[in-house]
Amino acid sequence: MKLGVNIDHIAVLREARQINDPNPLDALGIVKRAGADQITIHLREDRRHIQDTDAYSIIYLSTLPVNLECSIDSEMIRIACELRPHRVTLVPEKREEITTEGGLDLVSNNIRLKRAIETLQRFEIEVSLFIDPTSENIETSKDLGVEWIEFHTGKYANIYAMMYANLSNTHHHIKRLELPRKELTRMLEEEITNLRLLSSDAVKMDLKVAAGHGLNYENVKAIVDIENIEELNIGQSIIARSIFTGLEQAILDLKSLLIR
Repeated sequence: MKLGVNIDHIAVLREARQINDPNPLDALGIVKRAGADQITIHLREDRRHIQDTDAYSIIYLSTLPVNLECSIDSEMIRIACELRPHRVTLVPEKREEITTEGGLDLVSNNIRLKRAIETLQRFEIEVSLFIDPTSENIETSKDLGVEWIEFHTGKYANIYAMMYANLSNTHHHIKRLELPRKELTRMLEEEITNLRLLSSDAVKMDLKVAAGHGLNYENVKAIVDIENIEELNIGQSIIARSIFTGLEQAILDLKSLLIR
């Protein structure tokens, strides 16, 4: 299974002091040496972490493919076309969110998405849609003509956290104390089954399937076991571990969990 390492959180640390250290660019050689397959960055409209200069330098200098996440805002699409990354993953954005809280609304944004996808593909950029795992979203993604979909795994990660981590609630506002362990187990198994079936359906439609959001060293194995998911994009948990182990070892630790 391929691993895309999201290095946004290096920039988060830098922006906390608004200085020039640590520099996300310094991660490129380490990520490659550790055996990752892709660099992932998210250039947000509010520029809360990755900046335009970061995106340009990373895309220009990286010897690994770069997956640029961005919104469907016309200005962001223009920037993406100028930068020419290997792939653009279109994601939803809200200014007040802490992190991306769900997949794209493909119905309400259908016309804007079609325009953005056609523009990016004219520049020979692969396009992926960050979607909640539903049959309707897969079918609409196929109709929109993209090469990739990326399943938002936040629901799976949140249920897992309620079962095994010290979290009272999640972004989905399901209180742990209100749900017995038996119910959480059922929900977790249901979500894994859903991801497995939908990834199979997507592959049959000639879509490539990635997954990401909330995945970490504890919960990733069940996703790895879904054979039709060929790529994971993981950031926060890798950067968090790297504080204690160093970035290369943190990536190596995760790569060891991706063997099928």
